[in-house]
Amino acid sequence: MTDWLVFALGSAVFAGLTAILTKLGVEAIPATAATLIRTVVILGCVGLLVAIRREWPHAGSLNLRNVGFLVASGLTTGLSWLCYNRALQHGPVSLVAPLDKLSLVIAIGLSVVILGERLTAWQWLGASCMTLGALLLALK
Repeated sequence: MTDWLVFALGSAVFAGLTAILTKLGVEAIPATAATLIRTVVILGCVGLLVAIRREWPHAGSLNLRNVGFLVASGLTTGLSWLCYNRALQHGPVSLVAPLDKLSLVIAIGLSVVILGERLTAWQWLGASCMTLGALLLALK
């Protein structure tokens, strides 16, 4: 099994757990505060990992273009988490999670439009099935 596949499956498992744990966590505190707590935990864990692995790049080796994209990615991640936590605070996981996973289809579409990736007919069919499946799960 290739590294990317192992990490992609790990991401799916942890994202599924995140939905349940976040739902339980936002029961008694505001969704925005919950997002802050999650962010601090992530910052600490990843900061420790970077320090242990000695992966912090030297300032001179940083490419401003890449840093700009990572900053933008951080902003969109934060906005996504804020929306997700608020949705979980007010809605059931069984309805919120499928709609959140429409991000997969959005990412596939953006990979075609922005990155110029080419999809096969099977991949287009798969993305269509993912969209239909998310909508069938989430919409009553």
